[in-house]
Amino acid sequence: KPAESEKQFINPLIDKSTGDYAENIYKIREFNMIKDGDIKRNSNIIDIMMETGTGKTYTYTKTIFEINKLHGVFKFIIIVPTLSIKAGTIDFLKSDSCKEHFKEQYGKIINLHIVESQKNNKNKKLYIPSAINNFVSAGNFDKNLIQVMIINAGMINSETMQKSFDKNLFDEYSIPFDAISAIKPIVIIDEPHKFAKENKTWENIIKLNPQFILRYGATFPDKETEQINSISGKKEKIKTKDYYNLVYKLTAVDSFNKNLVKGVIGHITQFENETNINIEFINCDGNEATFKLTQNNSNKTIKLKKKESLEIIHKDMSDLFIENLNKTTVILSNGLELKKGDKINPFCYAQTLQEIMIEKAVKKHFELERNFLKREVKIKPLTLFFIDNIEAYRKSDGYIRKTVEKYIKAEVTELLKEEKEGFYKEYLEKTLLDISKTHGGYFSQDNSEKDEAIEQELIEILHDKQAILDLKNPRRFIFSKWTLREGWDNPNVFQICKLRSSGSEISKLQEVGRGLRLPVNEYGNRVKDEQFYLNYFVDFTENDFVENLVKEINEKSNAILWENIPEKLDENMIKKIIEKYNIKDEDVFIEELVDKKVIKISHKFLDNGFDYIKNNYPLIFEGVGKNKIRKETDTPKKITIRTEKYKELKELWEMINQKVLFEYKIKDENKFKNLFMDFLQNNAEIMIPQGLKNTEKKVILNNDKAEIYEQISIRNNELTTISTMNYDDFLKQLSKALNINIKTIHQSFIDTKTDINKYLNISTIRIIKQKFDNYLMYNAIDKFEIEYKQITSSIHPTKLTTKDGVLKENINASDIGTFYCDEKPADSYFYNELFYDSILEKENIKTQITEVIVFTKIPKNSVKIPVAGGKSYSPDFAYVINFDNGNKKLYFIVETKNSDKERLSIEELQKIKHAEKFFGDTVKIKFKTQFSKDKITELIKEIYM
Repeated sequence: KPAESEKQFINPLIDKSTGDYAENIYKIREFNMIKDGDIKRNSNIIDIMMETGTGKTYTYTKTIFEINKLHGVFKFIIIVPTLSIKAGTIDFLKSDSCKEHFKEQYGKIINLHIVESQKNNKNKKLYIPSAINNFVSAGNFDKNLIQVMIINAGMINSETMQKSFDKNLFDEYSIPFDAISAIKPIVIIDEPHKFAKENKTWENIIKLNPQFILRYGATFPDKETEQINSISGKKEKIKTKDYYNLVYKLTAVDSFNKNLVKGVIGHITQFENETNINIEFINCDGNEATFKLTQNNSNKTIKLKKKESLEIIHKDMSDLFIENLNKTTVILSNGLELKKGDKINPFCYAQTLQEIMIEKAVKKHFELERNFLKREVKIKPLTLFFIDNIEAYRKSDGYIRKTVEKYIKAEVTELLKEEKEGFYKEYLEKTLLDISKTHGGYFSQDNSEKDEAIEQELIEILHDKQAILDLKNPRRFIFSKWTLREGWDNPNVFQICKLRSSGSEISKLQEVGRGLRLPVNEYGNRVKDEQFYLNYFVDFTENDFVENLVKEINEKSNAILWENIPEKLDENMIKKIIEKYNIKDEDVFIEELVDKKVIKISHKFLDNGFDYIKNNYPLIFEGVGKNKIRKETDTPKKITIRTEKYKELKELWEMINQKVLFEYKIKDENKFKNLFMDFLQNNAEIMIPQGLKNTEKKVILNNDKAEIYEQISIRNNELTTISTMNYDDFLKQLSKALNINIKTIHQSFIDTKTDINKYLNISTIRIIKQKFDNYLMYNAIDKFEIEYKQITSSIHPTKLTTKDGVLKENINASDIGTFYCDEKPADSYFYNELFYDSILEKENIKTQITEVIVFTKIPKNSVKIPVAGGKSYSPDFAYVINFDNGNKKLYFIVETKNSDKERLSIEELQKIKHAEKFFGDTVKIKFKTQFSKDKITELIKEIYM
């Protein structure tokens, strides 16, 4: 039991001994419809499965803040498998955007302790490493700090963690494991498949004595179990994931279909030549490597020694030679590492092929850039090139450098002919001043370079995402080898151009993973309300890239796909139905299918049995949507319009597409000042001071060697605030950002006694802007009135019509729904095909209602209702209903929520209020929100009667 004086250094205990813990695990699994794995009542391990690119690091960081808020726990340890992932995590946690975001939400920041290798202190026996010392000895004196220690697997297993030091912590603990164990941390594990329970690392993690272990990852360790086949009755050995209390599961299919990541468009460059050639590395005795050349269906074996050219194998590989080799691996002069069985194609190294790919990627980049940088809130896109020949990029006259700069100059020059004024014109002009600044590279050997320009490139690419995304920075093309370190990513990578083969067959999902994250805008905010795509450029050797990526995503997500009708309802289908539809009793479910003549007792399908399953349980067949991953040459899937129905829909469609002005109905400037003062008084904790802290470092003698020992004092570690802006500039920029009178802002600071001088920096302006926008949205209608006013009679063009008001014959299916069903929509539906985003929508589209003249799913992002705080809201369905014996029509708009009302956020509820106001006061249309348990017939009945 800790002494009273030590309690302030130790985490509060979360009691899991009661039945509530297991019950809570059960409830959240039921809520999230999780069937994988079992509930381990006595286990302190909780698993969260999240696919690559869906915000795993953000999610576990938010978990830290939530646990601290709910339970007062203030010491957490993040364990990562590799140094590169560690570096990426540190970059995220240290970033200004991360600090500001969580400071805004919780009023606290993370104090990060980074455990590093002690390589340079071999003789150091006196002090426990400073990061561990500071983490363990940090008390809960400062309520605004959460202590987080980050450590990689190598350090967990190092001698440093288990040896005894001369100086003790709390006059008791001399071994790091013992000291950390005493403070009862909560441990978060990143990439759990790297920490199998039979490994030494897991054994050492347990020594940390964690209250809980939260495992976040896309992949989990495997375990082999025996299972009795329900049909054959025989025991079978199967591999399953070793989940412990899995409470959340976000698969690859879910992440693509729910727009949580970018979609992928594959661009395949063909080479008009003998492309049916490949060279396979088949063996090596340590002195000679044996290759097999396959050409025109004939094979030839060639042996090469170290430093011999691959031109001996094929004339188009004159620039390549063997750099090194051993019995399992060959390393080529371009850095490509070949394992036995790896294949390469000689034409991949042809300059003409690479030039074509560079030209396409640069041209496409500027198409995206022009679109994104001419928006009101801008998004800066990046393009990543993987190359094999570093000198061809690093040398001033290198082929790749010259080629990319040639095409950048050509595109920018052409664009400047069109751009007459504005930000994008200035950005392009700045580009032409020094094209070398538009690109940068990261290669491992750069770490030994002393070139300042290269060093700046490395800092931006590896560590400073904000700098590379700054709109004043012209750099937007990044070059690296395929070995770009694990853990690196940037959310604004919109293109990856693979100018070299990775050699071996690696995961396609892993390849595109670096560019899947949703982008951030110029303010560092994630953009979630539209479909983005990653353009992925490969050569002819990967013709099947898109097909292989789709296959991998579906298989990894355990999606059930079919080419031929299966003979029986197999175990996988049953499991998926139970999971997706939350069926409580499997036996009762099977009996019902037998009674309905869907299957035999043996589970074999009867006539039309499979069609019954397909129509009644469509969720189990949902693979990744066809519009989410496609080839550049694929024509987007279209949905055809029943044009004869537009005459009935036209009036309603034009009403909801009116251009309106959103107006705050606030009586006068004094009333507005009172609102702003209320905001300041209730959000005083959101602003982050910038300044200086004092750290003491002592020089001590240890074994006749001078060493630096860092010591942090809690009492003497106050922040000395500094301002990075003067008050006048701060007021002007804040006034512009908020669109508020400068005098009003100034007087509000005085009247609320806000000591704004501590916070005169650009971060404060950004935070106040974000928070005040939310304040306006949350308080609209309740604290002040709003009004919508039509500002123009111009309606067209719309998603359904041309600029002349002519109805289109078809539109992109992706604007209507992610999923497709071959069932017939209702006769009154506006489209011929059935595309949908949820089962609730699908049921609406199929439902035949006599009184409905015509109804339509509203194309995505076509009708955007303005919402207080600068946001917008889009409804889902529009209905025209026969009313009063055909003499009148009733117009009805439906917002479909495939969830319960209780699960909606405050933001969603406020948006619904705005929609009710818009449709009720402005365009006189009935509006309802449909929740998961509501039937469309009942909603129509409510307004009809």
